[in-house]
Amino acid sequence: MQVEIDRKSGFCFGVQNAVEIAERALLEGEMVYSLGSIVHNDMEVNRLKRLGLVSINHDEFLKLRDCKILIRAHGEPPETYLAAIKNNITIIEATCPIVKKLQTRIKDTWNKSGDNSIQLVIFGKPGHAEVIGLLGQIANKGILVSGPADLSKIDFTSPVHLFSQTTMSVTDYNKLIEAIREKYQQNGFTNPDKMFKASRTICGQVSNREPHLKEFASNHDVIIFVSGNESSNGKMLFQVCKSVNRETYFVTDETDLDLKWFEGKKSVGVCGATSTPKWLIKNISNTIAKI
Repeated sequence: MQVEIDRKSGFCFGVQNAVEIAERALLEGEMVYSLGSIVHNDMEVNRLKRLGLVSINHDEFLKLRDCKILIRAHGEPPETYLAAIKNNITIIEATCPIVKKLQTRIKDTWNKSGDNSIQLVIFGKPGHAEVIGLLGQIANKGILVSGPADLSKIDFTSPVHLFSQTTMSVTDYNKLIEAIREKYQQNGFTNPDKMFKASRTICGQVSNREPHLKEFASNHDVIIFVSGNESSNGKMLFQVCKSVNRETYFVTDETDLDLKWFEGKKSVGVCGATSTPKWLIKNISNTIAKI
């Protein structure tokens, strides 16, 4: 049985950067806290925990003083930085540069609107760390939508500027854009683009993986998709693979593998999310190769 690892799977730049920053900070020998899990993958979190990284929640963060806190790739709202200053906490900045840029764009767009006459809409997952950070840039005055079902939150007689969480599906984002245009047309606007602007803010490393994984998944009898259960990107890319190959299975580590999946199969493809470490993908690939 042939086993192939997808060459493009594994950490995106933002996650890789955050992990490397954490490792360097830990090598200095001081206690380092991560505000939330540094990555949505328990296996990688546990590896860094063994190196000394301590994950905490926001309630625990507010009780700390005189220490070092790592801001993970998802980013944080301004209130987190203000609390750090108040409590003499040193920030180790590991926010993904793409997320940081998006935070600035959202804030600038809101400020330039002057009287806030536009509706600033964000396409994202409710409660996701990145979304909390994005909405925080405008004092939580934006409108969060997860799909066309949420469009009732929008007033289609007023202008809209739409942004997306960086790890959302491009296909779903395009569907949402068309649904918004249709709503404006239904309200009598023959040219919706005069009322509506959509910024393309999905990360290129995420968007480019969709067509690549479709091709990769179609070239194998079985696809093993490696991801953490909490990864929204993982859930999305798993469905991308599943859409072209019904024999696609979601695993978090080697113990999730089922021998029945490989009976009579000649080729297996192993791939993963932007939050899945390469070492984990390789370990699972090696396990399958021994079958």
